[in-house]
Amino acid sequence: MLSFFLSCDSTSTKDEKNEKSNEVEQIEAEAKELVEDEQNEEDELVFTENDHFYIYGEEFAPEGVLDAVALTEKYANMKVGDSIPLMVKANVNSVCKKKGCWMKLDLAEEKEAMVRFKDYGFFVPKDIDGNEVLVAGHAFIEETSVEDLKHYAEDDGQSEEEITRITEPKQTLSFQATGVLLEK
Repeated sequence: MLSFFLSCDSTSTKDEKNEKSNEVEQIEAEAKELVEDEQNEEDELVFTENDHFYIYGEEFAPEGVLDAVALTEKYANMKVGDSIPLMVKANVNSVCKKKGCWMKLDLAEEKEAMVRFKDYGFFVPKDIDGNEVLVAGHAFIEETSVEDLKHYAEDDGQSEEEITRITEPKQTLSFQATGVLLEK
């Protein structure tokens, strides 16, 4: 008789385990669907527009805008930790190919400015390499870690060989953008 109860009890436990397993699988599937929905929403490019520009981030009046040469001169007089609010007009050298979450601006003397967007609050189109943009925000110089440099190289689509050659941090001409205007 005892073995019968053990047998019943173990069958009951198996059924409970199967029910719990099914519940867990259902919860995991629902969670995965929610995450995918959030990622799809995040990947959507949000912008507004006016008669002349597509606007990413905050809209701003393009007055007192520096060109790439003037921005390069500003950077030459800065050190790590300095920050200058300004607007610049420059060509885009490259954009994050995964999300459009950063871009590099072409400056004078074969230099580039690494532009990231305030609070990761907006992105730009991934296919605007070579286009001219107006950017508002803060220019600053920072020391970029090897880890971050490798991450940006990967986002830029560089080869594994190029990425492994990154072995030292470097001072980066950086820009935190609050808004980007792209001419129509």
